[in-house]
Amino acid sequence: MPQLFVDSHCHLNLLPDFKKTSDATAPIAEAAEQGVSHILCVSVDMESLPDVLKISRQFDNVFSSVGVHPNVSSGEDPSVETLCKWANTSKVVAIGETGLDYFRSPPDDAAWQQSRFRRHIAAAKQCNKPLIIHCRDAREDTLRILQEEGAAEVGGVMHCFVEDRETAQAAMEMNFYISFSGIVTFKSAKELHEVAKQVPLDRILIETDAPYLAPAPFRGRVNQPAYVRYVAEYIAQLRGVSVDEIAEATTRNFFERFHIR
Repeated sequence: MPQLFVDSHCHLNLLPDFKKTSDATAPIAEAAEQGVSHILCVSVDMESLPDVLKISRQFDNVFSSVGVHPNVSSGEDPSVETLCKWANTSKVVAIGETGLDYFRSPPDDAAWQQSRFRRHIAAAKQCNKPLIIHCRDAREDTLRILQEEGAAEVGGVMHCFVEDRETAQAAMEMNFYISFSGIVTFKSAKELHEVAKQVPLDRILIETDAPYLAPAPFRGRVNQPAYVRYVAEYIAQLRGVSVDEIAEATTRNFFERFHIR
């Protein structure tokens, strides 16, 4: 039986092919050729949400989310009601991506990020959808707000995880899965390699975050959902297990985490 992978986080609408043609057929077909059975196309702002929804509703194996990335400071800043309205429509399986990013927005100017983050958590709880969390240079505030807002009630995914083992453990205790991107294939990501070895197999997801963060051997190029297999292969190598085992676990975890039947 061929290996089946899932890209649990990408942005098909931001790929060059889609920007040129408004058609995601080519990258989805290429992913299928590489054994990628399902894809989650993640929202980063409300203005591009129609494209995200269009793609997910056009392809049976593509799902979507609704949310605003923490670094987006312009455009619509949705209310809990607006997020829930879209979250309860066809093919939307999560709220996000949301969270905190102090790398591009300094923590002394973080009040608006934190307010939006709390709003996304409230929406997730109200409509019973898991959260997709973006965290960069903000681990303490991210974990604190998740705890304060009772995010464990719905749980979710720590997307593109780059933090330490302690952060992963704290997130898992709040009902979150840990998703590894192409960064885990970078030779310099020594601490992340250790995390990828130790996260329980029933809590691991894999992703591309395409068009960003292409894994080795494609580092520096435009990323594609087809490349998610390289993330799986590298994690399998780190853990000393078969790629089949990683593929099976991460695919099962995807369906369980996002309540897809």
